[in-house]
Amino acid sequence: MGRLERRLLVITEHLEDLREEERLLQEELSFHRSLADDAARDAAVFDDPIERENAAMTSGDVRRSERRLQKLSDRRQKLETNRARLLDKLG
Repeated sequence: MGRLERRLLVITEHLEDLREEERLLQEELSFHRSLADDAARDAAVFDDPIERENAAMTSGDVRRSERRLQKLSDRRQKLETNRARLLDKLG
């Protein structure tokens, strides 16, 4: 196996790991969004400072998860671009 093939193998393995990490983070984000919706509703209904603080905290969790997901997506796209470039060199 040549150098290009080894690099392609490593990139492919990284891509698989990133896809799984993205899948798990999507599930986590869905959970955070559900909690944030509930917290925002509770804050609106109960007009309690603790409920408002909880709503702010859960919406922050959603934003952090979305940023993490975007970073993973950016990394995956970069690796896919590198993989395509290496495949062109190989073919």
